[in-house]
Amino acid sequence: MLCKAPLVSVVMPTYNCAAYIGLSIESIISQTVTDWEIQIVDDCSTDNTKTIIQPYLNKYSNIHYHCLPQNGGPAVARTEAIKRASGKYIAFLDSDDVWFPQKLEKQITFMEQKGAAFSCTAYAQMDAEGNSLHTALYPPERTDYKRCIHLSNPIGNLTAMYDQETLGKFTVPLIKKRNDFALWLQILKKTPYCYGMQEVLGTYRLGRKGSVSSNKLKQAKYHWQLYHQIEGHGRLRSLYELGCWAWVKGTKIGLKEKKVDE
Repeated sequence: MLCKAPLVSVVMPTYNCAAYIGLSIESIISQTVTDWEIQIVDDCSTDNTKTIIQPYLNKYSNIHYHCLPQNGGPAVARTEAIKRASGKYIAFLDSDDVWFPQKLEKQITFMEQKGAAFSCTAYAQMDAEGNSLHTALYPPERTDYKRCIHLSNPIGNLTAMYDQETLGKFTVPLIKKRNDFALWLQILKKTPYCYGMQEVLGTYRLGRKGSVSSNKLKQAKYHWQLYHQIEGHGRLRSLYELGCWAWVKGTKIGLKEKKVDE
C-alpha cells in the first residue's frame, strides 16, 4: 500500500540543542495544520538531544530522526533532511526556534492566494533564555535574487517555506555560516520571488547560534565565500555585494524592524 505524502515536511537540523528542541517540536505539534512530518537530522550531538527526542519518536510516527555518521555541519544536516522530506511543502525550523500555532495554516493560504512557490513571514526575537526582546523583523513583500543579496538575506530561516512539488529538492551549499542564505539564492534561481507575508508567525532565538556572528572579520569571510566562490561572482561584483552587506548591517536600511508587545 502506498503511503500518502504529508502536506508539509519540516526540516530540522540539530546539534547540541537538548535544552531547546522540545519546545521547537511542541510548536510543530501545536500547529492547526496537522498533516505534517518532521525530519530531524542530528549532526552528531554530544549532549542528550536524542534522549529528549525519544518520547516524541515513540508517540508520533510522523516525527523522524536520523543521526549523521560524522559531524558535517548544518549545511550537510539540512541537505540530508531535505532528501528525506516527502511533503508538498518544505518548511524550515531550527531546533531552538519556535512557531506560532497558525504558522503553517496562514502561510499555506498566503502562498495559494499569491500563486507563490517560495515564501517567508515576519518573525519576533527572543534572547537565549526565551525572554521576548520586543522586536520583530518584517521581510520585503517580494524578494528576488538580487534583492536577497543587496539586503543581505531578509528571509528568516524559521519562516521560509517552498513548494517541493513545483521546485524539487535542493542541496544546501557547503558553507559553515550563512548556508540558509546560500540555499535561498539557489531557490531564487528557479522561482522569481520569495513572497513576504507581513505577519509575525514565529520567534527566533538570539545568542546561542555560535560566536561567529560577533566577529565581523569572520562574517565578512563567509559572505565573500558565498558571493565569490559559491555563487561564482567576479571579484568586483563580490566586493560590491560585500559592501551591501556591510551597509545593511551598519544602517539597517531596507530591513523593517518594529516593536512588539510580546
